Amino acid sequence: MKNKTASRRSSLAATMATLALTLLATASAQANDYPTEARVDYVLGCMAANGNNYLTMQKCSCSIDVIAEHLPYDTYEQVETVMSMQDQRGELGVLFRTERGMQDQLQALRQAQADANLRCF
Repeated sequence: MKNKTASRRSSLAATMATLALTLLATASAQANDYPTEARVDYVLGCMAANGNNYLTMQKCSCSIDVIAEHLPYDTYEQVETVMSMQDQRGELGVLFRTERGMQDQLQALRQAQADANLRCF
């Protein structure tokens, strides 16, 4: 009887450890879902705005990592599109400047950038 209980406990502990590792791997994959090209593009733009030196590169790299913690890449990509389309003239530009869902996504990016500024700069 003791062997069966010990065996069950051991099996349960192994299952829980596997589950914990799976959850950690999933969280890590979600935080790293930004393609390298998107991260590099962000860092280069950030450096152009803040100075082209090694320290700025570190701060800008930190910044995109913080943004990636807050927003999945799909949302980030959508917000980038909204920001580029807001400059368009006419009805198309008005849509991107006024549509509520798009503005909510833009606000989410701004909040992520504010956190990144606090943590990285």
